[in-house]
Amino acid sequence: MQKNTIMKYIFYFLGTVLLLGQEKPKPEATEYWEPEPVVVTPAQDNLPPSDAIVLFDGSDLSKWRNARGGGEASWIINDNGSMTVTRNGGIETIDEHGSIQLHIEWRTPTKMEGKGQGRGNSGIIFQRRYEVQILDSYNNRTYSNGQAASIYKQYAPLVNASKPPGEWQTYDIIFTEPEFDKIGIMTKRGRFTVFHNGILVQNNVEILGTTEYIGMPKIGKNEISGYMGKNTKKNLYIQDHGNPVEFRNIWMRKL
Repeated sequence: MQKNTIMKYIFYFLGTVLLLGQEKPKPEATEYWEPEPVVVTPAQDNLPPSDAIVLFDGSDLSKWRNARGGGEASWIINDNGSMTVTRNGGIETIDEHGSIQLHIEWRTPTKMEGKGQGRGNSGIIFQRRYEVQILDSYNNRTYSNGQAASIYKQYAPLVNASKPPGEWQTYDIIFTEPEFDKIGIMTKRGRFTVFHNGILVQNNVEILGTTEYIGMPKIGKNEISGYMGKNTKKNLYIQDHGNPVEFRNIWMRKL
């Protein structure tokens, strides 16, 4: 149990005792001063919060590697501070992650080619298991649990908040990782909350397991979606689906 939770239980218990023992309660009977929240400077002027881990600021790909062989990430870095998917595989963070808040900005090509899943397709996969879909879903119908901001093949977004092709879009995602026992059996499911362009589209939904292209979700600790290989670690992965999607301003906060 976390320290904050224990402190709250103690606080409420003592407060109840104090209230029962006096005729007129005082305001301070229901106050607690410790622990004091840490000060964090909010995001402003396109800069991340002061406690954020910057994964991509437009200058280099030093926090990433090629997800196929572990070599250097070789996506194209553009003059506008973005990077573009190339046809040499997805990229993943060098470091692993647990529960996080993630901010990422992306845009699909202005020139529309293909339809359905073939238009502006990519994805953000948390811990190499759980995908939030990226897709050009502006006037582009596909299966609802596979459109932009879906938890792939599990939950459709509450609404379609997509902008037209060529416009920058944002995801702000809260990922709560699942919990497992010592032998790898899931004891608590993970959760996603997703804001797409500032609009709530996934409201604390329970992750059913790995996001599979074919078949049902897998829930074991070391199981992973088949189309992403045998990596069972907790890296953040951005998918190469053959479309030149751009990304910029990627940062996360550990929760």
